[in-house]
Amino acid sequence: MNFKQTLTASLVMAAAATFGVAQAQTVRIGNQGDALSMDPHSLNESLQLSVTGNVYEALVGRDKNLGLVPALATSWKQTSPTVWRFELRKGVKFHDGKPFTADDVLFSFARASGDGSDMKSYTNDVKEVRKVGDHVVEVETKAPFPILPDVLSLVFIMNKQWAEENQATRPVDRRKGIENAASFRANGTGPFRLRERQPNVKTSFVRNGSYWGTIEGNVVNVEYTPIGNDATRVAALLSGQVDVIEPVPLQDVARINASGKTRVLQGPELRTIFLGMDQKRDELLYSSVKGKNPFKDKRVRQAFYQAIDINGIQKTVMRGASTPAALMVGPGINGFDASQNTRLPYDAEAAKRLLADAGYPNGFQVGMNCPNDRYVNDGNICQAVAANLARIGVKVNLQAETKGTYFPKILKRDTSFYLLGWTPGTYDAHNALNALMRCVDDKGAGQFNLGAYCNPKVDELTQKIQSETDKARRDAMIKEAFKLHADDIGHLPLHQQALAWGVASNVQLVQLADNFMPFRYMTVK
Repeated sequence: MNFKQTLTASLVMAAAATFGVAQAQTVRIGNQGDALSMDPHSLNESLQLSVTGNVYEALVGRDKNLGLVPALATSWKQTSPTVWRFELRKGVKFHDGKPFTADDVLFSFARASGDGSDMKSYTNDVKEVRKVGDHVVEVETKAPFPILPDVLSLVFIMNKQWAEENQATRPVDRRKGIENAASFRANGTGPFRLRERQPNVKTSFVRNGSYWGTIEGNVVNVEYTPIGNDATRVAALLSGQVDVIEPVPLQDVARINASGKTRVLQGPELRTIFLGMDQKRDELLYSSVKGKNPFKDKRVRQAFYQAIDINGIQKTVMRGASTPAALMVGPGINGFDASQNTRLPYDAEAAKRLLADAGYPNGFQVGMNCPNDRYVNDGNICQAVAANLARIGVKVNLQAETKGTYFPKILKRDTSFYLLGWTPGTYDAHNALNALMRCVDDKGAGQFNLGAYCNPKVDELTQKIQSETDKARRDAMIKEAFKLHADDIGHLPLHQQALAWGVASNVQLVQLADNFMPFRYMTVK
């Protein structure tokens, strides 16, 4: 037996010994896509963070209601307007047995803030992280930041010594295709350990028998398999080859519910699906227009907006399982104001007039980038948008591809027109303002503002929102910032999609509105 086989066997035996052989239950999950890496700082994408969040933990965590709870920190408090002190949990060990200390926190914050990290938008307003003792750290921010604990709930902690020993001190850079040991291996403190990683084939996890906390479910083994084809994914659930699928194709909801052996869990999701446009380059890439950038003209952006039949997309593409959106955040996000959530009217003739006024009476050609295995019906949404735009003379050259190639491309800003989804990791509007709407800098502001929309007044308000403690004043500033962005047609919001998970009747789990899937809540009857 080789080392890998010995390690796998020992993990399974330890789990079985702790929880009883009769309870050594397995859950098999089929998802339309794969986590692109096991590196917790390499991609700020909810599927990846959902998967790695079973292995790694942050200082603060979330409960079943998405409320903040202690995780690797047992408590936290502000000692001054810009300083937070975190008391760290003692006696915690990483999966390889190394103890968790303040050194790991300092290392992880530096790593998450450094070159190649996709998590900079969570740390860009941190000035310094200091070690006060082996189990006490202070986080100093550049300005008062009352929601800092919420912001840190996705900054996962890695073991400093392990990363150094495995030449993984820097994050895997998805933009450059650079891999390291953290791509395929993991050493966290979480309730599940990574057992085997086969990218785009299968990833296996085993329960952490020495976990410091409580694991509510009885699942010991989790097998995660990407199944991109909708029909194949549904067939795997109905035949019992897998126990959970995500997402359920909307046309198959009734069939799964009628099988007697499976059911569909549906609920609202906090994610907003939107379109972005390159507003920075002087000459637009992948376009028939030479010497200038049409998207710098608000009339062109508005023409695109009003050419999109969002109700038609809701009815035919989403089969009613979406809510049209006018804002970059939706219901359930702190700062959302329903009074602002009114879209510009769908009006193809008005869109044609806007294009003509902007100097494009015959339209133009433009490339569009879209994933086809990340969001619900994402490829079909982009096809519908392309068909809508064709009615006003815009020829869209659509490139729909797997997220494994899509994300590295658009994160390099090698795009003119793209589709993206966003769930604020803090469940607060500031997150979307900071990551999607702030002017881009090299510290993490506007890190996912891939079209480089920029309004200094929105930036000024975002910074004030970060520090404001009075809720009424803060909400008023959020409303003003969103109005400025909407007036600018900074992005093209489409809708909030609905969650749809297919689950075997003998499996119990918790469906969260952020679409994370914690293994620790899973039980097999």
